[in-house]
Amino acid sequence: MLVAEVKEKLEKEQNSLPVGKCGRDDEEMILWFLKDRKFSVEDTVSKLTKAIGWRKEFGVSELSEESVKSAAETGKAYLHSHLDVYGRPVLIVEARKHFPGEQGSHEDQKLCVFLIEKALTKLPAGKQEILVIIDLRGFQTQNADIKFTTFVFDAFYNYYPKRLSQVLFVDAPFIFKPVWQLIKPLLKSYASLVRFCSAEAVRDEYFTEDTVPANFRG
Repeated sequence: MLVAEVKEKLEKEQNSLPVGKCGRDDEEMILWFLKDRKFSVEDTVSKLTKAIGWRKEFGVSELSEESVKSAAETGKAYLHSHLDVYGRPVLIVEARKHFPGEQGSHEDQKLCVFLIEKALTKLPAGKQEILVIIDLRGFQTQNADIKFTTFVFDAFYNYYPKRLSQVLFVDAPFIFKPVWQLIKPLLKSYASLVRFCSAEAVRDEYFTEDTVPANFRG
């Protein structure tokens, strides 16, 4: 009922938005945003209009392995080949390999969105969220990128609501503390999803011996 109402309003008020998968007539996407907006039709239409418009403008459907190659080849972010013990796809970021501006901020954003999209295709039946692991071992101040971090969390909030399960900050060095103080207020409610932990905790609590990422093996 509510899905049909949102669909009708979008067709009437936002006719220029694309249709099809992740478009204004995608009932699965409409239902997901309805849940996020606590079943308020007006709020759902508003947030969906923004999200669908962004997807079109950003060119999400055109992203491919080839189009994100330059940023991906740095090894700074990738989708792990196994799920964690809770059945969640896992995105891993190696912060020490990230140098703001090296690839250009848009290239980094494209890689980020491509990996989120790829992770969502790996969701097992009944699972809806992904895990992000930010490996801070070897982190230096030149790796800090508040603008990009804000983009990532804004993307989850505005365009991929309720898809982020938890964010692990692993082995954060002392020099990360002032960076965290700057970032934390920007994350708003997502700050509660952050857990600071050790590489050992990642290995022991989130993976089996067979599925643990190579850089977290003992």
